[in-house]
Amino acid sequence: MKIDRLTRRQFIGLVGASGVSAAAALSGCAPTSPRPSPESSGARVVVVGGGPGGATAAKYLKYFEPNLDVTLVEPKRSYYTCFGGNWYLGGFRELETLRHDYRTLTSRYGVRVVHDRAIDLDADGRRLITEENGSLPYEKLVLAPGIELDYSRVEGMGASDAEAIPHAWEGGKQYAVLRSQLLEMKDGGTFIMCAPPNPFRCPPGPYERASLVAHYLKEHKPRSKVLILDDKDGFSKQGLFKEGWEALYGDMIEWVPASAGGALDHVSVAECKVYTDGGAQAHRADVLNVIPPQRAGRVAQQMGLTDDDGWCSINQLTFASDKHPDVHVLGDAAVVGAMPKSGHAANNQAKVVAVAILAELRGHELPEPTKVNTCYSLLAPDWGVTVAAVYKYEEGEIRSVEGAGGLSPEGASRDFRLREADFAPAWYAAITQDIFR
Repeated sequence: MKIDRLTRRQFIGLVGASGVSAAAALSGCAPTSPRPSPESSGARVVVVGGGPGGATAAKYLKYFEPNLDVTLVEPKRSYYTCFGGNWYLGGFRELETLRHDYRTLTSRYGVRVVHDRAIDLDADGRRLITEENGSLPYEKLVLAPGIELDYSRVEGMGASDAEAIPHAWEGGKQYAVLRSQLLEMKDGGTFIMCAPPNPFRCPPGPYERASLVAHYLKEHKPRSKVLILDDKDGFSKQGLFKEGWEALYGDMIEWVPASAGGALDHVSVAECKVYTDGGAQAHRADVLNVIPPQRAGRVAQQMGLTDDDGWCSINQLTFASDKHPDVHVLGDAAVVGAMPKSGHAANNQAKVVAVAILAELRGHELPEPTKVNTCYSLLAPDWGVTVAAVYKYEEGEIRSVEGAGGLSPEGASRDFRLREADFAPAWYAAITQDIFR
């Protein structure tokens, strides 16, 4: 992996994003000296999903074992990251800077990329069924399908209403739709966001979004208001967000928790209204952003890999599905103990999965690597907060390591918040290079 063009800060971020070198070395496939093994050479691994989890898994499988036959199945030719999307909504990042493709995975690492949609699984025959390319045989299947927005739990609207009431919880077009609505919103209008119930992708994401929408409105439409209606009574980095909201935006942002009537009951698309508190309270928006409840990506459901709760249960050491041991599920779709559903977590988990697959193919004992997650949130271009955590496998599940990691301190100086904000784009550059380059 080339690092000569990275700054020192970006390199530090890249090392943090990788986080699995020791585990790779223990399994006999250290990334500094990949060595083909007769046990794994030529084995076929199919990866479904080209986001932070799937693209990273495909890349590192080939990097650790160049003679492995790795196919990445992803319908889209470009991937827009969700992380960084709120920066675009805030008006200080272009959407195209969040777009990535798969050319380097093919040209540098030799991953075969098939732009097709996976639709089913023949687990007994170990074949992935696709829409256009028939069935693809595998020895191991890696599934990183992300999330599906569960509109069945949002009364009054469905997926077809996402142009009028965007969710902007999947990268690309939806962010552009929401941004255009913000641009057209009158000064003095109200932006309402309905935050989803747990669990969901990117726990701090809704609150970063509210912050950066407020940043845009403060600069261009200062008489406007941001209202967060929440299905929960608490959220990630809550103290840091509320401190920043008061310092940056005064009373522009209002958060209504479930216990105060914030839980979504139903939506009136035609009126651009949401009803909360069992339908007792109505809220009309000039721009309405409803983020629905979530479950594992649809292909995981079609393959019969989900439980009654809509998520994929796995062996949290190897990430092998509880339903089919030759299928490994990672990222947002999987139940991974204490780890959050985040891009950084998926990137980290993908390397653990690559090591687990190669260890099994080679007949090596599987190590128990330490896992990490880092999350930067911007409340303004010059105000950042962060959380970092370390995880270990213990007694059958992934648990937080007590005393490891950390959270930005409350009451920090503006210079401190500026430094944290400066780290965020460097982290983005580092992790996307680690995934796609």
